[in-house]
Amino acid sequence: MNVKTGIIYSSVDGQTLKICNKLRDEFQQNNQNIELFSIKDFNGDVTNYDRLIIGSSIRYGVHNKEIIDFINTNKKQLDSIKTAFFSVNLVARKPEKSTPNTNPYVLKFFKTIDWTPTIVGVFAGKLDYKKYPFFDRIMIQFIMWMTKGPTDSNTKIEYTNWDKVTEFGKRLRDL
Repeated sequence: MNVKTGIIYSSVDGQTLKICNKLRDEFQQNNQNIELFSIKDFNGDVTNYDRLIIGSSIRYGVHNKEIIDFINTNKKQLDSIKTAFFSVNLVARKPEKSTPNTNPYVLKFFKTIDWTPTIVGVFAGKLDYKKYPFFDRIMIQFIMWMTKGPTDSNTKIEYTNWDKVTEFGKRLRDL
């Protein structure tokens, strides 16, 4: 039986897309079909998939509104198939905030949405001050200062644990 899998994502600075591409590679290396869509480009039917993975980055403490609207609009269809959700955020760089049960953004997300995916993941993102527009850079530096993270405007750190992403991909393949 050929299981049809889709990934829908929202990425502000590209790290969520990079994670999605790693997950797609994990499927393709195991001869499993997978389709990748930006939330802006997806106009298909959720029930055309056996598994649907939704990934969203955080900006200023919230997940992408289009992702939230998509989930709310398609809740019934999502509940009828195997699903996964993952969040990409810089708070997850801290080990004590790097799981779905300890990450404040993931906890807040599921308190505000009426949906329970089959699997949930959380990954640390990438900090690259030079890539951000002025206002975003200032705000992110302030948030990092408050959370005792790096504030030097030359900082460029990829916090993503790729082994964790690969493991998540294996769990998704086994759904």
